[in-house]
Amino acid sequence: METAYIDKHVTLVNECRQGSRKAQFEIYKLYARAMYNVALRIVNYEEEAEDVLQESFLDAFTRLDSFRGETTFGLWLKQIVINKSINYLRKRKVEFVSIEAVDLAEEPSADVEDLALRVEEVKAGIAQLPDKYRVVLSLYLFDGYDHEEIAHILKISESTSRTQYMRAKMKLNGLLAKIGAKDE
Repeated sequence: METAYIDKHVTLVNECRQGSRKAQFEIYKLYARAMYNVALRIVNYEEEAEDVLQESFLDAFTRLDSFRGETTFGLWLKQIVINKSINYLRKRKVEFVSIEAVDLAEEPSADVEDLALRVEEVKAGIAQLPDKYRVVLSLYLFDGYDHEEIAHILKISESTSRTQYMRAKMKLNGLLAKIGAKDE
C-alpha cells in the first residue's frame, strides 16, 4: 500500500505553477524561516545560509514542473535546501586551503539565565564540530532523518552515518566539557 501525502498548500503550489508571483511570495513566507534554519545548521554561516535559501527557492520555483506531489512541497523543498547546503560545504572545501580562527560565541553577560547560557554553549560546540559530524548530527537530531535517509542524502553508507553521528556526539560532549571547565 502506498502512502498518501496530503499537502495543505497544494493550491498555492498549483498557483505557483501557473506563474503567480503572489503565490510564490506566500510559499516563501510559509517556508523561509524553517528552510533558513536547516541551511544554517549545515553550512554554519549566516551569509551562506541566506544564499542557500535564495538559491533553493529559485530552483524550486523554476523546477516546479518536476514536483510530482509524492511528498509534501515542504519536504521536497527541504531536500533541495539540504542538497544546496551540502554543495556549499563541498565548494568551501575546494576554495579554502586554511581556515582562520573565528570567535564562535560572544561572552555572555552575568544576568543571562543558566538555560540560555547552556543553549549558547551547545550552539558553540556544534559550530566547532567538523563539517561531516555537524551535518550528520543536524540531520539526525534537528531534522528527524534516520541513518538510512542520511546515508542516501550524503551518499555515504548507513554505518558511516551512524559512526559519524556517534563521533559527533562524543566530540560535542568533549567540547561542552571544555567549555564548562572554562566557566568554572
